[in-house]
Amino acid sequence: MKKRELLKLLGDFPGKAALEPVVLAEEDKGSYIQRKVEYASEAGERISAYLLLPKHGGKLPAIFAHHQHAGNFELGKSEVVGLAGDPDQCYAKELAERGYVVIAPDAIGFEERNDTGNTGGTAYREFTARLVQGSSLNAKAVHDITAAVDYLCTLPEVDADRIGFIGHSYGGQMALWYPAFDNRIRATVSNCRCISYAESMEKDIGIQLEFAIPGIAGWGDIGDLVGLFDNCSTLISATTQDKYSFGAQALADYIRASYPTQEVELKIYEGGHVFTPEMREYAYAWLDSRLKT
Repeated sequence: MKKRELLKLLGDFPGKAALEPVVLAEEDKGSYIQRKVEYASEAGERISAYLLLPKHGGKLPAIFAHHQHAGNFELGKSEVVGLAGDPDQCYAKELAERGYVVIAPDAIGFEERNDTGNTGGTAYREFTARLVQGSSLNAKAVHDITAAVDYLCTLPEVDADRIGFIGHSYGGQMALWYPAFDNRIRATVSNCRCISYAESMEKDIGIQLEFAIPGIAGWGDIGDLVGLFDNCSTLISATTQDKYSFGAQALADYIRASYPTQEVELKIYEGGHVFTPEMREYAYAWLDSRLKT
């Protein structure tokens, strides 16, 4: 019932299309191969992504790596694979070096899916257009991630029973959203973006367009999304001075009390809106313990 109500709030999802993937470029990165790939998300739309393939035999665990927001719409997938931006955001690259197959696409409105420069105009256009058509930007974001996970599952290198998710900031919030819609995700890491709707409104922090869903506050909150996870472990990584980490302890306590079958770990660090080497190493070891055993 809870999930059906949520899907109704999100509105219409795009229709699926045959993936028809192609490899656009390939580069040897030492311990892994970096491919730029493209696949269909829906009819008339194709998405480019980086696919990182470790040089190991056999089937490997896989990760969907979601990039941050940071108000920089000119960056997306290139940052998490270490080709641009903040070196502390290259978790896709580091996970590939650790032996994971990793896929990292652009979210809608970012990098190659941005046609309005560094203004946020693409995301705003997509948000409003979908809203008046009875859908939401979140429904599109979830749909696009599903296409990427579908693609992962077609690869001979991937063990489809060992798929995880990781993200910082925007990606961290989506790490607490997406597994509610896809039971193939077995472990998810949310870094520095676990703030609830209630906290966001009370502290006037604002709600990102991708998560602005009419009526969602009456349905529930972030903890209730995690409550919908099916056999997915969750690591909430938060910091003491990050406004997007406000309420992390209360969130973890709520999930444990309201949804006792959910495995949730909370790790709180000193600092601001960051994903430091220490935080990343803990997250990677945590993923190893869920996806490599």
